[in-house]
Amino acid sequence: MPMGQLAHVLRGVNASSGGRLLVGPETFDDAGIVELRGVGGLPADTHAALVQTVDYFPPVVDDPYYYGAIAAANSLSDVYAMGGQPFSALNLAGIPRDFPPEWTAEIFRGGMDKLREAGCILAGGHTVASKEALFGFAVTGIVDARKVKANSGARAGDVLYLTKPLGMGAMTTAAKRGVIGWKELEPAARVMATLNDRAAEAMNACDAHAATDITGFGLVGHARNIAVASKLTLELVTAQLPLFPGALELARAGHCSGGAKRGRAALAEEVEIVGALEEALVNLVFDAETSGGLLICVPAEQEARLRAELERRQLPVVRVGTVLPKRERAIRLV
Repeated sequence: MPMGQLAHVLRGVNASSGGRLLVGPETFDDAGIVELRGVGGLPADTHAALVQTVDYFPPVVDDPYYYGAIAAANSLSDVYAMGGQPFSALNLAGIPRDFPPEWTAEIFRGGMDKLREAGCILAGGHTVASKEALFGFAVTGIVDARKVKANSGARAGDVLYLTKPLGMGAMTTAAKRGVIGWKELEPAARVMATLNDRAAEAMNACDAHAATDITGFGLVGHARNIAVASKLTLELVTAQLPLFPGALELARAGHCSGGAKRGRAALAEEVEIVGALEEALVNLVFDAETSGGLLICVPAEQEARLRAELERRQLPVVRVGTVLPKRERAIRLV
């Protein structure tokens, strides 16, 4: 659902939480955080909290194993983005009646392999017959309530790091149109299927203030959510953004997903584009991503430590911007 439409729907939702909801839908965070202190006989001084999220979608690649693995990595990523550790999951699957059984088996195998890699327990699930394949998970994680990386935690002066390259929307769109084949898409599929566990470990070691994973709302959309929740402005330096090889060329040829156009329309009043930026690059930063990296807001005095923690885990070390005091618009693209 487009961000503007979702915001309109959620505006009228005011579910009672009994004071236990630490992070809810109003800030567009990647997951909800529910306090456990004093619940069901738990100690009143416990700091453990639940991280809860759900995500599922139709195939983004034709390979059934990678589809399942990407869907699982994407679902687990929301927990990592909040600073948590996945604990258990419920599977959600829609399978067409004429789907080859071996494809179904491969989808589930890909998903289960990623849960196993994450140390996450499959506790059950629900499967229905559907017109198109749908696959994903409802994931529950555990987090220290004092160390949640919520969208509202960013502070002016923070620096921004991104842990995966952009361009998955262009890659998958081009593949669906037959412009590129599996040989070109498989490296991108491996990136999408990579867990954000090591990125979360790195940011947790550095007392990051906020984080989000870059998925359906694109880099600009998710950065905007941090800016609005924190009442600040995020400046993104487009020349420093990591791009997947070949993605910019595909964007120049018009192969961004529909998310790029929708994102630019929905966020036009919240984004300042400074200077003569290349149109294709601007489209990429608005484009929807699938199972992207973490955008981490870390205090400037912790930047060197974050870089070292990322390097130690063999992750990209890419500074992409800065958090500024609140300006007229939530995002500056420079």
